[in-house]
Amino acid sequence: MKLAILVAAIDQGIGGVLAFGDRGTGKSTTIRALAALLPPMKAIQGCRYHCDPATPDVWCAECRELPKSKIKTVTVPVPVVDLPLGATEDRVVGALDLERALTGSKVFEPGLLARANRGFLYIDEVNLLEDHLVDLLLDVAASGENVVEREGLSVRHPAKFVLIGSGNPEEGELRPQLIDRFGLSVEVRTPQDLPTRIEVIRRRDGFESDPVGFTEHWKKQQDKTRRRIVDARTRLSGVAVPEIALENAARLCMALGTDGLRGELTLIRAARAIACLDGDKEVHDSHLRRVASMVLGHRLRRNPLDEAVASTRVNRAVEELFGA
Repeated sequence: MKLAILVAAIDQGIGGVLAFGDRGTGKSTTIRALAALLPPMKAIQGCRYHCDPATPDVWCAECRELPKSKIKTVTVPVPVVDLPLGATEDRVVGALDLERALTGSKVFEPGLLARANRGFLYIDEVNLLEDHLVDLLLDVAASGENVVEREGLSVRHPAKFVLIGSGNPEEGELRPQLIDRFGLSVEVRTPQDLPTRIEVIRRRDGFESDPVGFTEHWKKQQDKTRRRIVDARTRLSGVAVPEIALENAARLCMALGTDGLRGELTLIRAARAIACLDGDKEVHDSHLRRVASMVLGHRLRRNPLDEAVASTRVNRAVEELFGA
């Protein structure tokens, strides 16, 4: 799960992370910790959608109307926004500012999608999300733009975010259309080895006893991970993908019978991000092996003749293609 989140942080175009698994395994804790881990980003000062000064072609309408002399750049944290299950549509997409409406002014009040632009949108218990919000998220995730037409308002603003969801499969299925929007999917299980469980208890107890001291103790490790993300981002465009890697990615998807070509495309992008994280200059079979399960596990058709779980089927196909 941590590896999947790092991959999504390095290449935000991969399509987000879905983490399904047992209760109490730290899924929400891990995802919310992402906010403190990510390197800050540059944004236009005062912009409600924190537009990127380097990409004027995707600025919001407010930034486009500013004279160049008024555009100033500030450094801000990358947003990691929680989308609560009980959130209304107005809270998600934005709505008319009622206080100003009483004075006769029609002013748009941005919602959670605006806050999440250029960052991460986190949905806990994503499988329990209401259908109309799922449809809304699918539209925005596909276009990268939020369109609000209501109460005399007509507003468009950028809404490009990495979608991260978590949940327990025992509490309900996730709609296939939404599953397909996640670039990576991982299964989180309760650890069954004694040393790991003891270490979890020790660290949690240490944090509760002295949060400041615990945070300071792990600061160097956290800074090191942040530098790895920054360095990997700078190397991303320079990593080569040899022909054999393309061929093996296609062979693997064909062997598993995945629909469409999204599996191959995501597999190559994720393998390239892993190569950057490792400091390698080109994608190798080892990178494809490491990301195959998280990229392809949720893209498999159900096979009535093969009751094995998706990750087992992927690992079996990987061993047949690349060797044990």
